Amino acid sequence: MPATVAYREQAEKPDGSRYEMIAWQVPESEEFPQGLKYSFQYINPDGDTLLRYDNSPYHRDIGRHHRHAPDGEITQLEFTGLAELIDDFQNEVTEIYEQRTD
Repeated sequence: MPATVAYREQAEKPDGSRYEMIAWQVPESEEFPQGLKYSFQYINPDGDTLLRYDNSPYHRDIGRHHRHAPDGEITQLEFTGLAELIDDFQNEVTEIYEQRTD
């Protein structure tokens, strides 16, 4: 089964920051046991990362599902499903945007 897009959304904020969220349904494997691969990113107008959620297999010491902060800190995310992950990311984007534009 090839990868298929399960969810995609992107938008630009009035300050020029933007986010892109994409999730693919993939075959279940050791790397992607839920059959889901995703990358959600929020960047400033200069292209610097403000927030990223992903489940790339490169940070297994932290956890399969993880969050990248602008300071380079990577922390584990609790994954309970795609819908909840989307909500968590969008809520955090809103918080960061409001802090940046206050």
